[in-house]
Amino acid sequence: MTTKYTGKCLCGDVTYTVVGSPVVVAQCHCEECRRLSGTGHTIGAMFASDAVRVSGKLSIFKYSSDKGSEVSKAFCANCGSPIYGQNTRMPNHLTLSLGTMDDASGLNVEVVIFERDRPHWDRLGEEVASFPTQPDWKP
Repeated sequence: MTTKYTGKCLCGDVTYTVVGSPVVVAQCHCEECRRLSGTGHTIGAMFASDAVRVSGKLSIFKYSSDKGSEVSKAFCANCGSPIYGQNTRMPNHLTLSLGTMDDASGLNVEVVIFERDRPHWDRLGEEVASFPTQPDWKP
């Protein structure tokens, strides 16, 4: 049985379909990923490029990594949602932002990279209150 994943940006202008299993699902704490997400990390599933079909208008931001490769980040041109990343060190692969998937069931983080750069506040202890939805309270 072939696995199929679908996803979209916040506004719905960009959609994608991917068929097959990811090469890896990774959580990254590098500075670029933290700035991209506005949080302490990103989580992405890497797939072979030819398995991914993207529709909609994307904007691309490129930068050089510490290893000298070129990294491209693709965003929805309208709402700015990060859709995928690509690195010239693995040119035939795209890493889709897991948070944009309609259903990421069965995909679990397999590796954490740049753990040395993980901010101290990106770890939640058991004593942190959790709510199943937006709470009706004021802190």
